[in-house]
Amino acid sequence: MNRRGVIAFAAASATVMAALAAIGIIGGIRLNLTPSEPLGIWRIEPVSRDLLVGDLVFICPPATPQFQKAWLRGYLRRGLCAGGFAPLIKTVAALPGQSIAIGDTVRIDGAVLSASRVSKSDGQGRPMIPYSGGIVPPGHMFLHSSFASSYDSRYFGPVPDSGLLGLARPILTFDP
Repeated sequence: MNRRGVIAFAAASATVMAALAAIGIIGGIRLNLTPSEPLGIWRIEPVSRDLLVGDLVFICPPATPQFQKAWLRGYLRRGLCAGGFAPLIKTVAALPGQSIAIGDTVRIDGAVLSASRVSKSDGQGRPMIPYSGGIVPPGHMFLHSSFASSYDSRYFGPVPDSGLLGLARPILTFDP
């Protein structure tokens, strides 16, 4: 293949890839490359009911200095949410009115949340400051992932439900 053919093939391939990415984004398809949930292709399903504890959701983190610092540390990826963050995929662990206590583990309304050990430092030895605890306020949710190194509400506290994109539904996923 000559140089012109290679350039035409590369341009056509890039155009097809961009079109597929745009269709996926518009259609609510997301690729999860984080270990917090199984790797693979996920769909964002609109929420047509009240959220429940245990729901797996996609949510945009708020554009706050705390999340900017988390991005600088590499806990978050870049994406299309406000502040340039990628959506988080997490499980709803507590809803408004529920009590959160943080020690070595997370307690919700007095019961220990499974797989909720709180780390004192991240993988590079930097200190992790846990959320101080309290009552989940109206319009917020407390998020969790059973992945031990997950950056979730153990550290950033409840997040506004205004960032909720929808329920997370696996299309093609696998656990490494």
